[in-house]
Amino acid sequence: MIKIVFAAQFILTIFSILIFPQQIIINGKVTDKATAQPLSFANIRISETFIGTAANIDGEFELKLAKKGSYKIIASHIGYYSDTLIINTDLQINKLDFKLKQTEVILPEIIVNPGVNPALEIIRKAIGRKKIIKSLLKTSEVEAYTKGIIRTTEDITSSDNSIGVGIGGNDTTDLVISGILENHSINYFEQPDNYKSIVLARTQSANIPPSINILTGGRLIQNFYENDLNFLGKDLPSPISDNALDYYYYRIESTSYKNALKVYNIFLEPNLPSDPGFIGHIFIADSTYDLIKADLFLNRAANTGGVFDTVNIFQQFDEFSGIQLPIDYRLFVKANLLGLVRIGFELNTILFNYKINQQLPDDIFNKAILTVLPDADDKDSSYWISTPTIPNTPEEQAAYARIDSLEKVPWNFWENFSLLSTQVNLNKNISVSAPLSLYHFSRVEGHSLDFGIFANDLLNKRLNSFLKLSYGFSDEKFKQDFFAGYLLGDYRTWEIKLNIFNKLKVLFEDSDNYGELFSTLVTLISKDEFRDYYYSKGFAFEVEGELFPVLMVRTGFSNKTNRSALVNTNFSFFNRNKDYRSNPIIFPSTINTVNFGFDIDFRDYIEDGYFRRRTSLGRSFVLFSGDIHYSDKNKLGSDLNFKIYELKSRVFIRTFKSASLNLSIYTRYTDGTTAYQDLYSLPGNIDAVFNSETFRTLNLNEIAGDKIFTLNLTHNFSDELFRLLNIPVIKNWEIMLSLIFNMAVSELNESSKLISPYSIRTFNHPFYELGFGIGQGIIPFNIEFMWKLNYLDGNNFRVGLNMPML
Repeated sequence: MIKIVFAAQFILTIFSILIFPQQIIINGKVTDKATAQPLSFANIRISETFIGTAANIDGEFELKLAKKGSYKIIASHIGYYSDTLIINTDLQINKLDFKLKQTEVILPEIIVNPGVNPALEIIRKAIGRKKIIKSLLKTSEVEAYTKGIIRTTEDITSSDNSIGVGIGGNDTTDLVISGILENHSINYFEQPDNYKSIVLARTQSANIPPSINILTGGRLIQNFYENDLNFLGKDLPSPISDNALDYYYYRIESTSYKNALKVYNIFLEPNLPSDPGFIGHIFIADSTYDLIKADLFLNRAANTGGVFDTVNIFQQFDEFSGIQLPIDYRLFVKANLLGLVRIGFELNTILFNYKINQQLPDDIFNKAILTVLPDADDKDSSYWISTPTIPNTPEEQAAYARIDSLEKVPWNFWENFSLLSTQVNLNKNISVSAPLSLYHFSRVEGHSLDFGIFANDLLNKRLNSFLKLSYGFSDEKFKQDFFAGYLLGDYRTWEIKLNIFNKLKVLFEDSDNYGELFSTLVTLISKDEFRDYYYSKGFAFEVEGELFPVLMVRTGFSNKTNRSALVNTNFSFFNRNKDYRSNPIIFPSTINTVNFGFDIDFRDYIEDGYFRRRTSLGRSFVLFSGDIHYSDKNKLGSDLNFKIYELKSRVFIRTFKSASLNLSIYTRYTDGTTAYQDLYSLPGNIDAVFNSETFRTLNLNEIAGDKIFTLNLTHNFSDELFRLLNIPVIKNWEIMLSLIFNMAVSELNESSKLISPYSIRTFNHPFYELGFGIGQGIIPFNIEFMWKLNYLDGNNFRVGLNMPML
């Protein structure tokens, strides 16, 4: 066996040499000549080319050259004289060390000139220089290598779109590397704001799914030459933004040199501590007034809730064809969530092989702002040999080995078990119901046992399915709900779906946003069950997919037979002498419908190698969707004739700073007769517990109809209003304010009234309610106050908690 392994390694080595016969790999280190201390993030560049790299935090670098020959390699660092080495080689160099001599650091003379701050003139010229650079840069193309490091107190878990962090560890527990991701990308820019990133290759530690590995050196990386930079959902003025002089305080702390070039080290912070922004140092070159380095932290006002201990951004720039462009980007984050979860994240990106103001392919910019090539996950070690990277530190090498060994350990059921979860994983694709979801209670079913088995991302992330089973001990009925969906296309943009069911359904369930556990607890404790039910049996088949990048269409057929349900138990923990209210009867019917629909989404998307994931990058957007449901007695065998037309729209607008407006509009028009259970009920609430985009002063199922118009508007001021008012003390409390306005019209066709078992209340002219919500940045709920403006009765004002977790 040893001989076989050795032979395989030998063959791979020879194969790599044959593939890259001319490539030269140079490894080295940059240190301080006097102290021998490593110079973190030192710049390494080949003279008279756009080829270069940057050292890691230990001063180590790796430079990869396409062919043998003579090269002049320059190492530089602010505060040091550059060092140049000329090599003429056709062999790998494992130790090319640079020892840089420190330049003189000059502290500024303190000259008191009332009203004059010498730093301001430097910043003013730097802002002017920024505008010139932006006018010179028409297009750019650059390669990037990105390495992300996740640090936690315990090992992480992950799914396709998220990473889970365990709760535990105290404040003295060291953060260790629990995940690593690396990728190589090519990134394009065209004025004024067109960006595109293509991930050519990616690799990651075994516990991170590839779909998460999409952080690249393109649009997702901030550039301090821009006017505003978005962090944590807030647009923060850059230190050299057009309005920076009015926003920040500046002070020259020292001057140093980069070779013969004088460099100003300037400290900055917002004029008002309550304004979100940056604190730290920027380095401006004398005479040219180029920004050549930024080492900054987010201030407390930019860190809502104080979740993050530190957010440090480090970026350096170099000159290419007379234009200063980023050559690296470093992000260092440490967070402590309520003392329960501690996590660190490091992002290190180097940018190289710039091409400036050259003609770009005509079709490079489209709705996909980031595309992962189909073979990006198939690149082997030979590819990474030829790609410029940041050398792994000994800690990173040890972490790779440790994580990969852990992932080879057989799946342990109990290590993935949680009493707080609704599902427990049997492996990465199959899960079953967890204890929290094995039981529910209602006045129709009584005590009910539930069990489900769920399959996700089978067959190369194309097949998703579930089977849910339930038995009610009071209604003595066995229920089933089966679903299967198969995804088609390179980015799985088409889906074939089948749902077969025989179950108890919630009446007007589309307007009920409460969870099943919450409903069970309310029913068992108060005996005031807010839900109503009916039995439904049938199936639905649908095909949907992306016809164009902004248009998704769908069509399908559904069959359902509905009948009434009765109250079958009077059990409750308390109030045993109290009876449950009766469950409403419905219009018994069999309905067959042909369905058509569309979605219009103008947002850009990320092609992560498997799926297209829409993103607005925190910017404004608008969505539209529409559906038609057609039922006919003669053609489809339905019990009722109707055509239902639905149109929905959602609007998100960034209004000012971190404030935003959410607007949702729903309209429905029915031509024909609609069964009681298929009417649309205005989404209301139970007392004291509210949901977003609902009518707070209405009860559940209070108003219904088959001709509907609703408008839900919420303006989230965040904490900006209190900051603008500059109220002492309060402006620092991070009080979140929202304004809420809702409007509705509901009508009912005469034919629908005739078959309804009850008199249905409608709003034949517009109903209005108005209110506001108050919250705090880190607390996961708001207190909301709402007033009816018309249709006044005995319930004209309500106060409640908006708690999304319920």
